[in-house]
Amino acid sequence: MDKLLSLTPFRLDGRAAIVTGAGRGIGRTIAQVFAGAGAKVVIATRGESAGREALHSIHDKGGTASLFCADLGTSAACEGAIAHAVAEYGRLDILVHNAGIFPQIAIEAISDEELEEVLAVNLKSAFWLARAAAPHLRRAPAPRMLFTSSVTGPRVALPLLAHYAASKAGLNGFIRAAAMEFARDGITVNGVEPGLIATEALDQLGDDAAIAQMRQAIPLRRLGATEDIAYAMLYLASDQAGFVTGQTIVVDGGALIPENSALMP
Repeated sequence: MDKLLSLTPFRLDGRAAIVTGAGRGIGRTIAQVFAGAGAKVVIATRGESAGREALHSIHDKGGTASLFCADLGTSAACEGAIAHAVAEYGRLDILVHNAGIFPQIAIEAISDEELEEVLAVNLKSAFWLARAAAPHLRRAPAPRMLFTSSVTGPRVALPLLAHYAASKAGLNGFIRAAAMEFARDGITVNGVEPGLIATEALDQLGDDAAIAQMRQAIPLRRLGATEDIAYAMLYLASDQAGFVTGQTIVVDGGALIPENSALMP
């Protein structure tokens, strides 16, 4: 207990982390928060322009970061991302898989190609990244695998997003099973389930009036900020979460609590 109490809370000094989907939104903020906590970060993203903006945002505040651009919907790209991180920093301590896509498509309209893309980026890449990262994480003093899941799929559902819901429900199953497999190596495996977070991606769910209505259905009466997710991730990455594994943290402003939103005070 004395050792734990002596630790500076939520610091990642000297650790190397890779964050996928870090060009914008939640992923960018995770990368920024981790860099601010002392980590050396690889920003992995599809878009080079957004990736460079994220990179500069960290460099401008004195942080350490590098950029890896690729579509992580293939095993080769995932292996390349991990190899880049290890080549850049000589180690890997933290894997954060945040990349995800959710095109709105009805079940009867989705093509095989569209279904495969969603499952590859959101779910299969978790396997590919974990497989590539595990040998390096085993050598880390406090290794972490972290995943951005969602309340959509594991707990609730939305029309036109069955493919996304299936991928995130599968990701939660992966987190629990991977936690069991990697426990013997001291690698913890956890995730965060965001609710409605104010990002560009949220615009896909409706216009301003629809978003305002969604906001009123959240007990805290606001949308989540990307920082809300990033700081939950920082806790899970820190020494203070060393005895937490196989879990997901719901960060949704209490949206899942009401039996019916019409009954909210």
